[in-house]
Amino acid sequence: METHNNLFDKIISLENLFASWHEFKRDKRKRLEVLLFERNLEDNLFGLRFELKNGIYHHSQYTAFYITDPKLRLVHKAEVRDRIIHHALYRVLYPVFDLSFIHDSYSCRIDKGTHRAVDRLSKFIGKVSKNLTGHCFVLKCDIKKFFDSVDHQILTKIIERKITDPDTLALLREIVVSFGATKLQPRLQLFDLHQTNRERERERERATALDYFGVGIPIGNLTSQLFANVYMNEFDQFVKHKLKVKHYCRYTDDFVIVSDNREYLKSLLPKIELFLGNKLKLKLHPSKISIRKYQQGIDFLGYVVMPHYRVVRTKTKNRIFKKLKQKVYDFKIGEISEKTLFQSLNSYLGVLSHANAYDLELKLINQFMLWLGE
Repeated sequence: METHNNLFDKIISLENLFASWHEFKRDKRKRLEVLLFERNLEDNLFGLRFELKNGIYHHSQYTAFYITDPKLRLVHKAEVRDRIIHHALYRVLYPVFDLSFIHDSYSCRIDKGTHRAVDRLSKFIGKVSKNLTGHCFVLKCDIKKFFDSVDHQILTKIIERKITDPDTLALLREIVVSFGATKLQPRLQLFDLHQTNRERERERERATALDYFGVGIPIGNLTSQLFANVYMNEFDQFVKHKLKVKHYCRYTDDFVIVSDNREYLKSLLPKIELFLGNKLKLKLHPSKISIRKYQQGIDFLGYVVMPHYRVVRTKTKNRIFKKLKQKVYDFKIGEISEKTLFQSLNSYLGVLSHANAYDLELKLINQFMLWLGE
């Protein structure tokens, strides 16, 4: 395995920090926190570089809040200065790690994404079923509470196999462990008001114990996208090279395996669960394990893949309309530009274009024009 021991100077270079700033502020220009940082931009970036170069940088606390997308999620947002460093790390480390990922890992990678993952599943089904004429089954699984379950020690050891530069490793560790210091706070705010003092104390001890063992990466961090792929690449390599699975693809914590033999797919499950538990301290979500005939339709990444066509899930449709309506509102109050608004519209139309959804595309455009005219 190729190792890298001279990345730190590139990460903290002013050229990389300024480029990271411009990437970060895209579509955030009018947010107060961004405007305040930009007011003294050069001083702030030079100050960040000084802290990084002298080993005195410490990641700030996160702000925790809930979003509905479509289910309720607890998201942690870092401060502007920290998010710039996330971008600086990502810009340098992404190409280093991406070379080691398997072809069929589709989350947060250049020229990959949900559409290509779903296309790949369709291709696998066509190949295994001999152009939809033979037997074909799809095993679909989901990792339970993936982002909350990533083990800091395991993640750090995986990174250390690739990165040997002490300064870069120290910065990565600072990012990884920064979450453990913060996530106790939202737990303490969520105590049941009807709990006794003793019950609250037990909950506090439980939360502290979880933080002590160091688990979880924040969904809101750009670095978490990379860390997730680095972590799950261990599983990808196991599936491809140890289990010798031919037709496998993964998107973050969702993965599918396609075969013409249902019993073969069943036989893989204990091996998969054993590896995930022993090597990565992860578990499959028991209610999200399924083995289905391809004719029944495969629900994957917002689409339902049928033998001769593809439809958009109802939840995905509802989410698209809700998000676009919010984008129109953001445009009207000056939060985003007209260019960004129409980029969002085109993005959602792009999602629909990968399914048999022409009528839905027209409905979305008409609704968009109505919202814009209100």
